[in-house]
Amino acid sequence: MPSNISEGAGRNSNKEFKHFLSIANGSAYELQTQLILLINLNIVAIEKVQPVIETCIEIQKMNYSFQQKL
Repeated sequence: MPSNISEGAGRNSNKEFKHFLSIANGSAYELQTQLILLINLNIVAIEKVQPVIETCIEIQKMNYSFQQKL
């Protein structure tokens, strides 16, 4: 996610930047899905993973809000 945001910030237009923010948001959803799978497959206890899932959701919200402001 940080690499996508960084790459987008180095682009020439807000349109391109928004595109890379969108990719970063997709990466956040991918991570969230992988964490949920860890729980569902009983690989990691929910107590260990839930704070990270909540952080992913917050990042998704912040990213979306940022995209709307560009």
